[in-house]
Amino acid sequence: MIAAIIAAAGSGERFGASIPKALIQLGDRSLLEHAVSAISSVADQIVVTAPAGYEEQIRALVGDGITVVTGGVTRSESVRLGLAAISGADFVLVHDAARALASKDLISRVVKALQSGDVAVIPGLPEVDTVKVIDANGYVSATPDRATLRRVQTPQGFSYSVLKDAHAQPADATDDAALVANAGHKVRIIEGEERALKITTPQDLTAALQFIGSADSFSTGVGVDAHAFAEGRQLWLAGILWPDEVGVGGHSDGDVAAHAICDALFAATGLGDLGSNFGTSRPEYAGASGVTLLKETHSVISRAGYSISHVSVQIIGNRPRIGARRAEAIATISQALGGAEVAILATTTDGMGLTGEGKGIAAIASALVIKSA
Repeated sequence: MIAAIIAAAGSGERFGASIPKALIQLGDRSLLEHAVSAISSVADQIVVTAPAGYEEQIRALVGDGITVVTGGVTRSESVRLGLAAISGADFVLVHDAARALASKDLISRVVKALQSGDVAVIPGLPEVDTVKVIDANGYVSATPDRATLRRVQTPQGFSYSVLKDAHAQPADATDDAALVANAGHKVRIIEGEERALKITTPQDLTAALQFIGSADSFSTGVGVDAHAFAEGRQLWLAGILWPDEVGVGGHSDGDVAAHAICDALFAATGLGDLGSNFGTSRPEYAGASGVTLLKETHSVISRAGYSISHVSVQIIGNRPRIGARRAEAIATISQALGGAEVAILATTTDGMGLTGEGKGIAAIASALVIKSA
């Protein structure tokens, strides 16, 4: 099992913000939402360390399937508190919400290196500037060979037991790799990426915007779908079959997550909605799978000159429990949408309404698309 800790307890002081840094907006989403979206593609369990007083706000943002704990005064303390919420993991990824744009490819490469036998893996970029070491009086005391230097990034990946042992003592460090190395373990550095920059100042935010494009080319949409449970039907949700669960009624397979995403994409592009494209007037779509509708939607918007930057869907219901199959569902939907970045969250309604009373299931999706020039 792969677990992930997202350190999000930092203040926005250096940014000049009155809210925690993880809640600062980058494009259509907060830094934290960007980080969760990327890491959820590989992690079976995600723990977010939140600033004191912001726990409920962050829980509402990330959904019930993600564990939120109160972070500590230092980064190392926050990671220790996050580790305490994890059990049974093989590997742990430690990520900074401030490195919001680290890609799924980078995260996957960290995991692959761990699965190949390394116990500690971190991404890094070559140092291109000449670096000087200075003494207490400000005079140069050494000039390291920059060929041997790397600018370290996150996510950093570790064997769960190695990271837990490294944090057994209340030591502090600017990154977890230092603690692991001090404990006598070898730390592998793999190639990092420029888009995984640390967003600490308004200037950093401006630099990050180059990786998500010009705001003028983006448009967004929201989609909603809900279906009542129906005995005798299989439950298809987020593109995958959930055995031993009662399905829902509908013209197609009733996949509320897929349907909400389709509607969000149509809303963002102004190309109709789920009903006008695949409704009862189109008998060829009777019983169609959610994956089929996602592929058809992707085809429709692509022909109109749009590409998908990101889709996010929040599934609302008492069951099934999404967390254990989140990565599988994300991979299925992403493949149907041509490899698009996908986030899946889940929540309940505390016993209220159709979903809370256990009568059905619903989903709300948002989509960010780019119009080709």
